[in-house]
Amino acid sequence: MTTTTDGTDTAAGDQTARLVTALRAALQDNENLAVENARLQAERTAATEPVAIVGMACRLPGGVGSPDELWRLVAEGRDGVAGFPEDRGWPLDTLFDADPDRAGRSYVREGGFLRGAGDFDADFFGISPREALAMDPQQRLLLETSWEALEHAGIDPARLRGTDTGVFFGVMYHDYATGLGTVPEGLEGFLATGNSGSVASGRIAYTLGLEGPAITVDTACSSSLVAVHLAAQALRSGECSQALAGGVAVMAQPSPFVEFSRQRGLAPDGRCKAFADAADGTGWAEGVAVLLLERLSDARRLGHEVLAVVRGSAVNQDGASNGLTAPNGPAQQRVIRAALAAARLGPADVDAVEGHGTGTTLGDPIEAQALLATYGRDRPDDRPLWLGSLKSNIGHTQSAAGAAGIIKMVQALRHGSLPRTLHVDAPSRQVDWEAGAVRLLTEARPWTATGRPRRAAVSAFGVSGTNAHVILEEAPHGPEEASGGSEEVLDLAQDAPERTPAPSDDAVGPLADIPPAVVWPVSAASASALRAQAGRLLAHVDAHEPDPSAFGRALTENRARLSHRAVVVADDPTELRKGLGALADGAAHPALVTGTADLADGDIAFVFPGQGAQWVGMGRRLLDESPVFARAVAEVADALAPYVDWSLVDVVRQVEGAASLERVDVVQPVSFAVMVGLARLWEWVGVRPDAVVGHSQGEIAAAHVAGILSLEDAAAVVALRSQVIARGLAGRGGMVSVALPLERVAGVLPAGVEVAAVNGPSSVVVAGDP
Repeated sequence: MTTTTDGTDTAAGDQTARLVTALRAALQDNENLAVENARLQAERTAATEPVAIVGMACRLPGGVGSPDELWRLVAEGRDGVAGFPEDRGWPLDTLFDADPDRAGRSYVREGGFLRGAGDFDADFFGISPREALAMDPQQRLLLETSWEALEHAGIDPARLRGTDTGVFFGVMYHDYATGLGTVPEGLEGFLATGNSGSVASGRIAYTLGLEGPAITVDTACSSSLVAVHLAAQALRSGECSQALAGGVAVMAQPSPFVEFSRQRGLAPDGRCKAFADAADGTGWAEGVAVLLLERLSDARRLGHEVLAVVRGSAVNQDGASNGLTAPNGPAQQRVIRAALAAARLGPADVDAVEGHGTGTTLGDPIEAQALLATYGRDRPDDRPLWLGSLKSNIGHTQSAAGAAGIIKMVQALRHGSLPRTLHVDAPSRQVDWEAGAVRLLTEARPWTATGRPRRAAVSAFGVSGTNAHVILEEAPHGPEEASGGSEEVLDLAQDAPERTPAPSDDAVGPLADIPPAVVWPVSAASASALRAQAGRLLAHVDAHEPDPSAFGRALTENRARLSHRAVVVADDPTELRKGLGALADGAAHPALVTGTADLADGDIAFVFPGQGAQWVGMGRRLLDESPVFARAVAEVADALAPYVDWSLVDVVRQVEGAASLERVDVVQPVSFAVMVGLARLWEWVGVRPDAVVGHSQGEIAAAHVAGILSLEDAAAVVALRSQVIARGLAGRGGMVSVALPLERVAGVLPAGVEVAAVNGPSSVVVAGDP
């Protein structure tokens, strides 16, 4: 042992130093471990976060053009199957033959078809007529319904350019151009992209400027459900922040009917008798269904209405089964259990299943037995799994079927009802229905709350052997949920909820009330489309009688702002309707104003004026009616207080004895305050600028709103600048604001007076000898 001159034990000192070092290392390790645990927990949370459905759009047989029209069709138990289309050049006089052995013929002459599937507004998307003609109708339909799904969510599609929004679509048919012996003149160069499966998703991304993943999926009849699964995975992994997902199927040629007639796989009457004893084959149909998906946390943060959530999903493959196209029961059971595990749910937590249910004598019994083995066991007899199939209403929409089934079940959740399955004489005798608590929806049933979230699952099985299962849950309700909601989701600017974040508790007052005058804005890409849109809106108003204020809010917030515009303004619902009717008829009305706008990529600019735009009493009413405006003005007053000896609020309210607006050092800070207050009010209602510009004190306001100057710095600049002007830089001349055009003013000015500023088309400032 050694000691130092002061008697310290050096060995003990070394031991203490080593102990301190070890403790520091242990503390650092603990800190690193905590950080790593937090990171892993965040990853686990993200990996299992529900995905919100915030927008939907569809075109389906039976004249269905929206999710609400689909709901009316299934709720009323209507059949959407009809005869072969007459506008596709099919050989209708020779195509049908009741003999299933006749080559080249179909023993079926009905199906679920999209009437007018070739209709397309090419100008709306900036596509030339020749390119539009070369485009597969499936691409056209995906363009239109993607736009509609975004507007359904209250999102202007033009505002998504440059975002990481993803596109995931299922497409299985590529037969639009296969009948061409030669390429028609003028279509060279367009047919390749117009009929490419990859371009079906890529064209959406290109047209809307979306920069997330764009993927086309072909797993046959499970394509759209697989697309939804992939989109949800991409959202959870952070590859995209929003995703369009779904599928489309249009049979440009009659070959699917001819092919399956040889296999005797079609129902002779074209109807899918899902899970019924009378099942005798499937019925081919067409359709397009698109969903807009977001992470639930993002949907809440953005104030988007959550229609339902994707709680979990799974995809697998049949593998080597008893035939290439034959369904595999064990594989179906595995995909169901995988989806339940992903959703962290048990079988008894799901109330209903939208089955694949194509009406075949082979596939339906296998699917039903898989449901009985998974969902049907260990659940109370008084809470069976309810089973139905949209295909009984509209036929088998193939690569659109899964997404269409999701839309049906989202609507069932929102309406609290499970619609019946059509064409069921009796549940199939090939299924042992007593093996579990699974019951066929032979009648519509109420779907009421039970104290836990209501849930449904959707199945899809592809002829390729790829199976998919998605579990849906009703939209969560709670303090974090987006505010508001209406019974019927906006499809055509319906009575929709507010899309802006809910105001704070102190932001109440007359602003929240229905205003004396209600505004209904309408826009379209052409004058004829504007009239047509007004006609559709008028039909909706007549059918649903929506609340005028909420209807106007939906039109304002949920639709793109296109170049041909009209505004109906009135304080009486009858006059609002008359104004909308006049617009539809191309007539004039006192409540109607029309015009066109030169769009520059849809950007919004705030223009802040200089001195001369003020008037006595400006902002006084807003101080009383808008808490948002009043709060912003109060904040400006606090920032101005160190530099002025007068009351900003008293000047705005025109309190007796308040400082005069005729003083430069008063009018400029007051104008600045009003401009900042108006900017904050516009932002609160969802109008946020892409650019700002200003003159004089307006330039200072613009710099503050753009975030260049803090409020304290901006207030100091505007106050001190105006004081310098008033006390040191003011000359001996005078200035007058004239509310006339420049050409009228310039020609009558006397000597010694000249134009000092042009503030607008009818606003000129002249200066000169007093």
